Amino acid sequence: MRLENKVALITGGGTGVGAATARLFAREGAKVVVTGRRPEPIAAVAAEVEGVSVAGDTSDPAHAAEAVAAAVSAFGGLDVVVACAGLGIEALVGDMDDGQWQRVFDVNLTGPMMMTRAALPVMLERGGGSVVLVSSTNALAAAPASAAYDASKAGLNALARAIAVDYGPQGIRANALCPGWIITPMGDESMDELGAARGLGRQEAYDLASADVPLRRAGTADEMANCCLFRASDESSIVSGTTLVADGGGQAVELTSRMFAT
Repeated sequence: MRLENKVALITGGGTGVGAATARLFAREGAKVVVTGRRPEPIAAVAAEVEGVSVAGDTSDPAHAAEAVAAAVSAFGGLDVVVACAGLGIEALVGDMDDGQWQRVFDVNLTGPMMMTRAALPVMLERGGGSVVLVSSTNALAAAPASAAYDASKAGLNALARAIAVDYGPQGIRANALCPGWIITPMGDESMDELGAARGLGRQEAYDLASADVPLRRAGTADEMANCCLFRASDESSIVSGTTLVADGGGQAVELTSRMFAT
């Protein structure tokens, strides 16, 4: 088992990529602490994996301290942090108010920083560890009406590099994961909006969103969990400060020449 004797803390662990990662990590031998805003989903996931749940807002520094303390109390330490919690608010720059901008950054960027900051002393006591920040391909290319989301995710990639540089000499690795469209509750919501606008069902909307992706499909939460597992485990022991794009090849496509495709 690739995470035997490891303790992992997963934010946003009640649904989607976070829940899939919690389940996979437990199967691979890890003891798991799951956090999220809604108590019921994270409690259900924690019970399933024989772990611990800590409800709270990822942007609250007191919650970060509480979650790390729970890992230490229940399992004796902490080796891995996977930051999956995130949100997006659709608005053009000219239409976005200060509160919307700040909320997106609080959850998507400040929250992972605070959770990592709280975890670092405990991870350093164990001689090192791995931080996995779940970002987005929006960090690499902009989407319409997504300025706050795009900018916060770009900052998350930079944060992973900064952690890697600052703490690498002490055995801490940090990497970002950039999913494309993933079949999750958050993805479903976006596809339902697209489907309503285009007169399509959810799967048809996913197909449309993936039409220019070389693999011609959205990813799954389990596939993203496997990416997180690689970054968390010793199999990637020399990998740090990098960004893994997991989007079915979408970033490889030069869209203005797609009309020549057969």
